[in-house]
Amino acid sequence: MQYGIKGKANMKTCYNKDAMNKKKSVVVVYTGDGKGKTSAAIGMVARALGAGQRVVFIQFIKNWEVSEHKFFDKYLANESKFTFYKGGKGFYHAGNQSAKGVSDDEHIASAQATLEFAHQATTSGDFDLVVCDEINNAVHDGLVSAEALKTLICKRAEQTSICLTGRNFPSELEEYVDIITNMTKIKHHYDDGYLAQEGIDY
Repeated sequence: MQYGIKGKANMKTCYNKDAMNKKKSVVVVYTGDGKGKTSAAIGMVARALGAGQRVVFIQFIKNWEVSEHKFFDKYLANESKFTFYKGGKGFYHAGNQSAKGVSDDEHIASAQATLEFAHQATTSGDFDLVVCDEINNAVHDGLVSAEALKTLICKRAEQTSICLTGRNFPSELEEYVDIITNMTKIKHHYDDGYLAQEGIDY
């Protein structure tokens, strides 16, 4: 945004609301093997709340305590326009990182319950933004079908935007999405044998 001498916005160089088409809602995808997908979604939550919008953040995989959970509990617990739903049972079929003591049936049941909550949130009209964190992973792992994800996208309330995060977003659904950002990993210290950094990676 550019400003004139007196510090007022020069609208000729900014968004012209009268001249631009504006959608009632959008579908945003953060995918790819690089870091930053959930981080970007949390940034979107902050922006939406700053705009006075109603937001729900739904997690499909993470069930352990991570820093965003602590942030939500500390700073957003009393925020009436924010809802948090943690539905995951942990990593699924991920080798040594797989959740311990959780059966396939439990993973599937948890993912389906979380999907149902997401469906209610996106169709109710009660929210301006619904974030489905790591739902792409759930689809890729077979816990949620691509057809169910398509339904979630296409059957949402017209004023409800959706943010979908996680690796391996189904390419056949790209035509139903407004914005797709692919997080490309160029370098990550985890590949050099270092553990994830608290406050940065989780």
